[in-house]
Amino acid sequence: MSSHSVLEDDSLLSRLDRALFRVESALNLAGGLLILAVMLLSVANILGRKLFDAPISGYIDWMIQAVPLMAVLGIGYCQRLGGHIRMDFVIGKLNGRAVWAFELLSTLLMLIITAALIYGTWDHAERAIRLGDSTVDINLPIWPTKLAFPIMFALLAVRLTLQLWAYWRALAAGELTPVAVPLIEDAAAQARHEAETVSGLEDEASGDGGAAR
Repeated sequence: MSSHSVLEDDSLLSRLDRALFRVESALNLAGGLLILAVMLLSVANILGRKLFDAPISGYIDWMIQAVPLMAVLGIGYCQRLGGHIRMDFVIGKLNGRAVWAFELLSTLLMLIITAALIYGTWDHAERAIRLGDSTVDINLPIWPTKLAFPIMFALLAVRLTLQLWAYWRALAAGELTPVAVPLIEDAAAQARHEAETVSGLEDEASGDGGAAR
């Protein structure tokens, strides 16, 4: 799936979807910049150790803080585009309302699991704040990284709620191409859209603002 498989229109649902996607895109960009920063820091640490026998102080502590953030900042963005690993063997053979009923159920289960994760990660973050947990070497506070998890899971819960709304609307109205959710694409369409994304090219229709995106 890709951003091309998420349709848009002028409905409230689609407007909320696009507004949330802007936030998710910014967080995903932040995650990408963090990955770049980690790569540069790793290179600097290696060169400093090899050339000057002076590794970066607290390098492991910085990695401990950065790696979890790299994993979680793009979680909502990936869900919006349908990029998380999933099996379409069964659902790809369904048609009409059966597809949206299946998607509705699976999204509801994800929302329930996400709610449990919000509760659990907030408990860990609150305890880290209360106890003043820090890393071993240079005593970096741990709570900012731990707090990022319930925040990101809360944004994911908002995304899943919007998708539940979209699937419910499609199920009730019998829509073939609902907005605000990633539609299943065949292998050829996925490859074409991924190539367009990587090359920076966009479909001419992408700027039309119509229901077909």
